[in-house]
Amino acid sequence: MKASIIGTTGYGGAELLRILNHHPEFEIQSIHSTKEDLPIWHEYPHLYKIVNQKLQGIHPDEIAANADIVFLATPSGISGQLAGKFVDKDIKVIDLSGDLRIEAGQYEKWYKKDPVSQELIDEAIYGLSEWNAEAIKGASLIANPGCYPTATLLSLAPVIKENMIDPDSIIVDAKSGISGAGRSPSRKSSFSEANENFSAYKVNEHQHTPEIEKQLLQWNERIKPITFTTQLLPITRGIMTTSYVKLNNDCRTSKLLEFYENVYNECPFVRIRTEKNYPSVKEVAGSNYCDIGLNVDERTGRLTIISVIDNLMKGAAGQAVQNANIMFGINETTGLDFIPLYP
Repeated sequence: MKASIIGTTGYGGAELLRILNHHPEFEIQSIHSTKEDLPIWHEYPHLYKIVNQKLQGIHPDEIAANADIVFLATPSGISGQLAGKFVDKDIKVIDLSGDLRIEAGQYEKWYKKDPVSQELIDEAIYGLSEWNAEAIKGASLIANPGCYPTATLLSLAPVIKENMIDPDSIIVDAKSGISGAGRSPSRKSSFSEANENFSAYKVNEHQHTPEIEKQLLQWNERIKPITFTTQLLPITRGIMTTSYVKLNNDCRTSKLLEFYENVYNECPFVRIRTEKNYPSVKEVAGSNYCDIGLNVDERTGRLTIISVIDNLMKGAAGQAVQNANIMFGINETTGLDFIPLYP
């Protein structure tokens, strides 16, 4: 199958290039950006003599005529508009932005941008691979989940779906590496501000909050609004979410670990850690894995769930390729069986 990437000069687009360059089923047909006729290695010198293609302009009719799938790795506010230009064409679309993940009214409130039509949003399938594979198989348009939502939802899904917690007790403490802010420079993501620092941002205002709540409510209509706090780590890659929930009934850590193992038994990219073994972000770097550790505090009746992913892989490009595999009936691990980078 032939794949095109729009937004190749961003970090998500660069990761798509890294994955697809070695994918046995997908061939990189074309790469696109507003920076036309520029060899991609001018933007990313690490690609010199590996990927020699030049960036092309963004012409949806031409792209659709020559590719089987297009990945939209463009910023929110742009991706949704592009997606609308492909939906009536014979090409599959995976959007890595937030434009198609939540309702139009919510999008305008949280993203502070004009939304696309609700009809287009309704057409998109939410691509949380482990929980929505059947719908993804028959889809032509995928809204690829955000990085924070992926780590949060995978860790909470089992206890949410089985109604095992107090629906008004969800608190999520979420941390991200600097690459989550994208490639465009800002004061907060500059070296002198981020290095040897640790700071909270968008407190109770992060745009991924309604995305998480939307999916939680689809699993369990009793769920109440969550407390979601985001913080910036002085590292390049990685997401760690620590979720705190109140259990409805007494339960030992060992039993919940067994339960999680059973739930994710056939999910190759979710690894449930053993008791008293908690994941760190470095242990999934460069990979499509989501590692989950948990502990029940028997004094308080609270469950603590720690979830880690690479924000550029499972949180963006890796999950996008996983979804593409599912869409085309390929084994979902194809092209993604990277051992994490370490140290």
